[in-house]
Amino acid sequence: MTQKEKQADNFNSTADLTTNTGFESTLSIDSKDITRDEKAYNPFEHREVEHPNSTIGATIHLLKGCLGSGILAMPSAFKNAGTVVGMIGTILAGVICTHTVALVVRSSQELCVIAKKPSMGFAETCGAAFTYGPKKLQSWGSFVRTVIDYSMVVTYLSLLCVYTVFIASSVKEAMDGWYPESDISFQVYCALCLVPLVLICQIRNLKYLVPFSATANMLIVVVFGVTMYYIFIDLPSPKEREMVASVTTWPLFFSTVIFAMEGIGVVMPVENEMSHPQKFLGCPGVLNTAMIIVISLYGVFGFFGYVQFGDAVKGSITLNLPQDQWVAQGAKLLMAVVIYLSFALQFYVPMEKINRMLAKRKSDKYENVIQIGIRTTLLTIIVAVAVLFPNLELVISLVGAIFFSTLGLLIPALIDTVHRWDRDLGRWNYILIKNSIIMIIAVIALVSGSYVSIVEMIHDKSGGSDTVSQLNVTLT
Repeated sequence: MTQKEKQADNFNSTADLTTNTGFESTLSIDSKDITRDEKAYNPFEHREVEHPNSTIGATIHLLKGCLGSGILAMPSAFKNAGTVVGMIGTILAGVICTHTVALVVRSSQELCVIAKKPSMGFAETCGAAFTYGPKKLQSWGSFVRTVIDYSMVVTYLSLLCVYTVFIASSVKEAMDGWYPESDISFQVYCALCLVPLVLICQIRNLKYLVPFSATANMLIVVVFGVTMYYIFIDLPSPKEREMVASVTTWPLFFSTVIFAMEGIGVVMPVENEMSHPQKFLGCPGVLNTAMIIVISLYGVFGFFGYVQFGDAVKGSITLNLPQDQWVAQGAKLLMAVVIYLSFALQFYVPMEKINRMLAKRKSDKYENVIQIGIRTTLLTIIVAVAVLFPNLELVISLVGAIFFSTLGLLIPALIDTVHRWDRDLGRWNYILIKNSIIMIIAVIALVSGSYVSIVEMIHDKSGGSDTVSQLNVTLT
């Protein structure tokens, strides 16, 4: 198999393979999709991944995809909910996020059986749900796939711009604290990020990114440890904080948690490149293990961060740390390193779409040169945008609000409904009712998140905040 054919299998997963007559699939699909005399196609047996991830490696990647700098916004989120509502809401939001991810993965695995394809990406799964769904919707499959594809690219490229601003701002603040006499501008720090980002983003296989994700996870534990140290110094009584905040601010809390936790873009690439993908779902499973850790950390961090700083808590709690202590400044610098090590994993999502397009070429000639050129060009544009618009995070927060609530909640519930419409919606159509509730929640998150972003933009135009303090809930 040529390199081009491997890429086609890995990124597009569109190769039609003959049915394996010796295997009885454990995936449950409707009998109308398989003839009575035909054995079910097992997509796991036909996956050819050049560098498969172990179960532990997949868990590390999923943790890194869901556990990012968004956790630093959790104390601010609790401010909008109160201590009691915040804890309950974090658990509920985490359960919803975990469930919608499971919907996507399960639908993808079942659709692979129907379509006889070894694996599917997120956009492919969305398109296939329509293509193999109700007859009236089948013609929409290609359109849905294209829309999701480009939505993912725009979303993650936008987030990478925010990541660049975050790295540059964090390094500048730390260096200014250590060397107050320095007069290096934000734009210079931002430009200095280009070469390191180009280097790390030349890594093209998730397997080789595992050490970076593992290192980032260890460093973020150090950052959390330092932050928690300052949080627990002279910790006030929780009774001094609101247990239940105004109901009007609850949507702001929920949208913050959803944006912080959601990592829908990295889920399918991680599952598709596992050596044992059947271990992604189930109990304990990769998904449940990772999300239990994520939900626990988010709840603890948000609760005690809010108890310590109260209504004075900022969008990123590291901004509440002392400016005159080197340990606190070092934590900010380490957080910049964490985002840097996470950059390539997030960059993998838009590159997956680009690689699918490249796989359609007739020749593999100059493949390496083309890869380096595309990656370097994209990163140069990302850094240039960050240099030109240091307050870009306010615009990106609006894009993140629209896309993450839509891609992370609305779309998974929708494709699961479409996929099961003619198959099985459960007793009394409970699946339809449950998915409809999730879609309503997604719309609420969309509206409230957009509202927050617009208000912050107006506030910024009035000169109410600086670049660093605007880095908030959309960092994930």
